Amino acid sequence: MSLRVAPTFRDALAAARRPLIGMWVCSGSPLVAEICAGSGLDWLLIDAEHSPNGPESLLAQLQAVHGYPVTPMVRPPVGDPVVIKQYLDLGVQNLLIPMVDTAEQAAEMVRAVEYPPHGVRGVGSALARASRWNRVPDYLRTARTTISLFVQIESAEAVENVEAIVSTPGVDGVFVGPADLAASMGVLGEQDHPEVIAAVEHCLRAAEAAGVKAGLNAFAPALARRYLAAGADFVLVGADVQLLARGSERLAAEFIEEVT
Repeated sequence: MSLRVAPTFRDALAAARRPLIGMWVCSGSPLVAEICAGSGLDWLLIDAEHSPNGPESLLAQLQAVHGYPVTPMVRPPVGDPVVIKQYLDLGVQNLLIPMVDTAEQAAEMVRAVEYPPHGVRGVGSALARASRWNRVPDYLRTARTTISLFVQIESAEAVENVEAIVSTPGVDGVFVGPADLAASMGVLGEQDHPEVIAAVEHCLRAAEAAGVKAGLNAFAPALARRYLAAGADFVLVGADVQLLARGSERLAAEFIEEVT
């Protein structure tokens, strides 16, 4: 039997005629991931950096969202080749690597997603979901075409190096994280600080000049719309846990106030 894997996020961006809108999936729940997958959003970012996710829960979420018209991306806790190897073998096709500050670090991440001689990814495809247990024809030779790699700009140092980062061969796009960026710029918690906004927009311009896709995180609707107008190709506008937290708070505020 021959099988094919899904198109990558790189492919989705290339085919899109508008920016792609997504949300975080941070709960670690396959059920919640599946609910989000059927929402009509374009993509989901399943997070393992700040969320209770390990390989088993990631696998379950990938299986839960499979078949829905949505593209899943996964963020590992660290840009480590061993972790990346495990994620790729699980069948993760779209990676967002956190805390990439230099072009040299970006190049190491490119090597981590490629088999030798161009990279350092360990060869275990016959045992792995990535190749559908060797049911994907010629997987070893074509594996890189089934993977997209995005790196995260989230420090003042990374902003200074953004032109070199977006020019790194093999990097399919960058994603700006305004929360950590604000912290590194000395304005912790102020993602709407004028200097933070200017840094984000500088990254968007640098990516566009290099012909590379760029996205970011923006929960505030006004900021999301500003960055979309500034040329962002993909944006995260919410999170499962955030929606549940704020929604449950609204219920409490509305109904408890009525009965007290």
